[in-house]
Amino acid sequence: MKPFMDDNFLLSNETAVRLYHDYAKDMPIIDYHCHLSPQQILENTSFANLTEAWLYGDHYKWRALRANGVQEQYITGGEGVTDYDRFLAYARTVPQTLGNPLYQWSHLELRRYFGVEELINETNAPIIWEKVDAKLATGGYKARDLIQMSNVEVICTTDDPADSLEYHIGIKALDDFNVKVLPSFRPDKALEINRPTFLEWLDKLGTAASAAIETYDELLAVLEARVKFFDEVGCKVSDHALDYVAYAETSKDAAAAIFAKALNGEVVSLDEEKQYKTYTLLFLGRLYAKHGWAMQFHINAARNNSSRMFDKLGPDTGFDSINDSTVAYPLARLLDALDADDALPKTIVYSLNAKDNDVLGSIIGSFQGGGIPGKIQLGSAWWFNDTKNGMLDQINALANLGLLSRFIGMLTDSRSFLSYTRHEYFRRLLCNLLGEWVENGEAPQEMELLGDMVKNISYRNAKAYFGF
Repeated sequence: MKPFMDDNFLLSNETAVRLYHDYAKDMPIIDYHCHLSPQQILENTSFANLTEAWLYGDHYKWRALRANGVQEQYITGGEGVTDYDRFLAYARTVPQTLGNPLYQWSHLELRRYFGVEELINETNAPIIWEKVDAKLATGGYKARDLIQMSNVEVICTTDDPADSLEYHIGIKALDDFNVKVLPSFRPDKALEINRPTFLEWLDKLGTAASAAIETYDELLAVLEARVKFFDEVGCKVSDHALDYVAYAETSKDAAAAIFAKALNGEVVSLDEEKQYKTYTLLFLGRLYAKHGWAMQFHINAARNNSSRMFDKLGPDTGFDSINDSTVAYPLARLLDALDADDALPKTIVYSLNAKDNDVLGSIIGSFQGGGIPGKIQLGSAWWFNDTKNGMLDQINALANLGLLSRFIGMLTDSRSFLSYTRHEYFRRLLCNLLGEWVENGEAPQEMELLGDMVKNISYRNAKAYFGF
């Protein structure tokens, strides 16, 4: 019997052990998609206690707490509830998460950052709190400290086109911080023409660009200007939350007429929404190709399922799930519309629904080329797929249908500065899978070949792909 979470955690054979410790472990991290706050990075936020560092904003943990019957005030905070009360509620919950990756992730986070080896439970809660409190009191565990402790080289945050990027500009000017923190262009609000906040957001975008947006041409011009501005600040990647993939044959005139309807407060039908989204997304895709950016599509999330809790807490609080919309036809047509004009940028496609792995893995093979290794990527297992099985399923789908060796690897997709242990988790699983192939005689025990592949997937491929 192996000890719990020892040095060879998740590594079941000697080849895997060698691959992880000799090749993967010490590679830098490129976190090309996350939701960290650039303001917190610039201001080097300090954390008063473990709850602030560990539980604030972590909707993975919040969902587990709710499933364990914990009252909401102990999850997202409430009158009379202290941070220690919230921590204690999670310490009681962790033993119930056995089988969920949160059990292993939570222990990894406390071990790697704070040296806490105790099992997380109610009995050990006071000891854990005191140990972490003592570490935090030293002043060496601020936001930038945690990033540097994780051996992070590049971070790409998630940023609205209306953002000033003042924090990114400020970070770039820091003399004592050598991690690149770059913006990502996330224009979801430009596409969601039927959201109640669409017109309000247009005003915000216009203010940021010092331009009036009263026609569709003016919107496109402002978006182009914002892409140029993001590029000047160092942006290399865009991101789109496509909860469903829209594709409809349309024209600029049709999209402009639909935009005018929205400005006038008229109802925009679903068919019209698809036309508007298609033209706008194709316009943006061509801009990304022009600037050499990569384009990300995060597909098939069903968001804010509980309207009651959305009204109470807002978005991104743990009430989302996996969607099952059709992907194959609209995605292939969308990519083809760009490819037909030789304007398809480097593209990463993710689906929250694991049933789409093979679909996406086969679609990307239709649009590779241009002398770019792995130009179209099957994105890392994401969100609800951030599990042992989910990661292995994604890796195997890519290996079966494409070139695993060209994979750009893991990302955090997180708001927490303690989430970089997910890269370790992923690297251990990758090394173990390759080791199993060797043990089964499915791959040669050529450590130079295998080790180079591990280093590439862990770090090198992403660095080359994005041009950091």
